[in-house]
Amino acid sequence: MFLIENAKIVGEEGLKNILVAGGKIEKIFEGSCDYPVDEKYDAAGKTIIPGLIDQHIHITGGGGEGGFNTRVPELGLSKLIEAGITTVVGLLGTDSETRSVENLVAKSLALTKEGIKTYSLTGSYAYPSPTITGSVKTDIVFIDQLIGVKIAANDHRDSCLDYKELQRIGAEARVAGMISGKSGHVTIHMGGGKFLFGQINDALEHSNLPITIFRPTHVNRDDKLFEEALDFAERGGYIDITSGMSRKLTDAKAYQKAKERNVLDRITYSSDGFGSWSNYDKEGNLVEIGYSPVDTGIKAIKEIVESGEKLEDAIKPFTSNVAKVLKLDREVGYVKEGYLANLVALNDDLEIETVISEGQVMMKDKKILKKGTYE
Repeated sequence: MFLIENAKIVGEEGLKNILVAGGKIEKIFEGSCDYPVDEKYDAAGKTIIPGLIDQHIHITGGGGEGGFNTRVPELGLSKLIEAGITTVVGLLGTDSETRSVENLVAKSLALTKEGIKTYSLTGSYAYPSPTITGSVKTDIVFIDQLIGVKIAANDHRDSCLDYKELQRIGAEARVAGMISGKSGHVTIHMGGGKFLFGQINDALEHSNLPITIFRPTHVNRDDKLFEEALDFAERGGYIDITSGMSRKLTDAKAYQKAKERNVLDRITYSSDGFGSWSNYDKEGNLVEIGYSPVDTGIKAIKEIVESGEKLEDAIKPFTSNVAKVLKLDREVGYVKEGYLANLVALNDDLEIETVISEGQVMMKDKKILKKGTYE
């Protein structure tokens, strides 16, 4: 057993002790501890928050739009730990030719074995969706790691799918989620094209699919897209903001706009970590490419707090909101008894000091204790 002493749990009064056993939070209590423990961590002066949940990381590396030399390398475990991320959803992007869903699942299993629980999405930007079993539905139903599907819309790199094709993807994911008890959602990469939410709105208007089945991401790409995203959220949908994406529409500004529209419970943030960012000229030629880090989440939280929000509110789109939309909210996203001991200790400057994943101390006092197999 492992004991965290003198912990200030975010959103709670006073100091508490957190007893961890079997990878879970066994008990939260005040006063002395009568339990025999193997290890202690003094959290005096620290604030304990849930480990971050990032539902959009290219764990096998993204990129490739600028040639083979622009393929982003695989993600290493320590990058996640440094960013305070303890639950991950991996996915593919533009390239599903030199990357595969099989490779994605293997990487998910590797990261999970190394200490960070990792899920993935079948599919990619492309339609028909690349799969392992031959269909989106059976991938989600029968492969534990696969909880939804990825597709792209409103982008010059998508497959120019019409709303009927988007409906079919949504229908397969919906039923697969019902059968398997998973989220069974469709993550939709939203590009900077002229259709904005048009394809999604058409798919919903001409079907009986619930609005929550479609999860548009990168919605803070520009002001017009974000306004339509907020409309979508007001109608009951969930929208995913990419942290660190826009210098103009900052993470704090996006949060405030969502607050003004009373849709804070409908937003999530993710990093798009290890996915490529790229800029193109008017003729569609690539002029610049790079890749995103995974630590933009904790930076966004700090920015939101500095804008005047309470820490317990600022973390929700990175923790409990994400857990809810992924149907993982019975095990992660909160500091509660019975939940996985996925915990992050922050100092007064909201810097990450210590990271615990399923009861294992991965980083202590800013020193990485657990690295990936080949790091």
